[in-house]
This record gives sequence, structure tokens and C-alpha cells, in this order.
Amino acid sequence: MDLFLSGKRAVVTGGSRGIGFAIADALAAEGAEIALLARDPDRLAAAAARLRERGGRVLALSADTTDDKAVRTAIAHVAEDFGGVDILVNNAATPAGASSPRDLADLLDDDILAAFDTKVLGYLRAARAAAPYMTARGWGRIINISGLAARGVSTASGSIRNVAVAALTKTLADELGPHGVNVTVVHPGWTVTERTSDQIAAYASARGIAEEAAQAMLAKDISIGRPVTAAELAQVVTFLASPRSVAINGDAIAAGGGARGPIHY
Repeated sequence: MDLFLSGKRAVVTGGSRGIGFAIADALAAEGAEIALLARDPDRLAAAAARLRERGGRVLALSADTTDDKAVRTAIAHVAEDFGGVDILVNNAATPAGASSPRDLADLLDDDILAAFDTKVLGYLRAARAAAPYMTARGWGRIINISGLAARGVSTASGSIRNVAVAALTKTLADELGPHGVNVTVVHPGWTVTERTSDQIAAYASARGIAEEAAQAMLAKDISIGRPVTAAELAQVVTFLASPRSVAINGDAIAAGGGARGPIHY
């Protein structure tokens, strides 16, 4: 199926590794021009070099999404260099972490504020900077990467920020939809990336169990019986970034391999 993405201009925040890089790679494979935004210049350079092996145009811009001026400058740079912005994938966020405080007595204001500033306000800043380029052309896609902690109790910071991203998504979708810009949110679950071993180790340590037991616990409620890979998740996002996804706007797409038990409608 042709997704009609050839020549589209895509910005992926947090695109230097993990889920973000997998999404950028999938979009590049469909012929999109890619701008990677992330904080670490070295990782950015390495990721851009890998994407350029596909032969397409790639920009690598160092920017922290907690800095509104840096975000606006980066998006303007992309628009000037590429001639516009068609797609924004918001992915830049720090992991909630298996060792984050779970008890009220141990939870600090900064745990919530830092997570909210990076993920929720960071997504808002990027969307605010990119949306005018999309509405001016009458077409665009914004995909916010959130997480299944929005549908079940996780850490306080993890669940609160993910629910907030879903609310932000719907708000933007209702405003921008009439201007040809669809906005969706994707909820990954446990996803296989280069950090997977560290995630399992952290989960095991937080619960005082062996890593083998931790891995089994993490996978036991996934309907397909295993975690989704970053590349598999990226295929879902790539479809949502395409013109073929026009019927989906403001909705949340769970992409964690299926959760056993609950019915969401």
C-alpha cells in the first residue's frame, strides 16, 4: 500500500534512538524527509548518519523541548530548510521508570512537574510551533507518543502525564481538524528498544525479583504473548502520519500488543 508519504517533511522529537528513531526510520523508508530533534548532539549525528544511508534528506537539530525558544527556532529551521513541515511526531520524554515513587509520602512535586514539563508541555510547544506551517497548506499530521500508563495505574508521574497527553491531543484535534490537520495519540506498552535490558533490570530491582521473573511479569498481560518491537510500533505511527489516516482524528490508538481483560471503547 502506497502511504503517499514521499516528499512529506517530518519532524520527530526524541528521534535519536529507541521508538523515536524507529519512527523516523519507517517514515524515511516511505520517502519522507526527516528532521530529528533531540538533546544529545553525538547521538543525533549518529542517528542522522544511519538515516542518510537510505538516501533521503535528513536534518539533525539539537533542542530541548522544555525550552520554548529552542523549539520554535528548531521548527523554523526545519521549515526554512525543507520548505515546510507536514508531520510532527512528538516523542521526546524521559521514561517514567520502574523505580519512580509509588507511595504518596515519597512523591515530590518535582516528580510531577518535571514529567509534565518535558512530555505534556514539550509536546504542546512543538505542536504550537509546527501547526501554523500545516494549517497554511491545509494538511498535516501530529502524532503524540504517550503510553498505556494512561489506561492503568502506573507511577503517579507516568499516569498523569500520559492522560494529559491524550487530553491535549483531543483539544488540538478539534481545533486543527477543520484546517486539514489530524492529531492522534499512540499508547505504546512495553516496547523492545536498545533500553530493554535496562528496563527489565530496573523493574526487577524495584520489586526484588530475578530478571527472568521480571520479563515474564512484563509480558504476561500482553495478548500477543510478547512485547511489541519499536519497528512494529513505528509502522502504526507511519500509517497515522499518512494521508490514508484521514478518518482518525483526536483518538487514542493502543499499540502495546493488546491488553488482556479490559474492554476499551
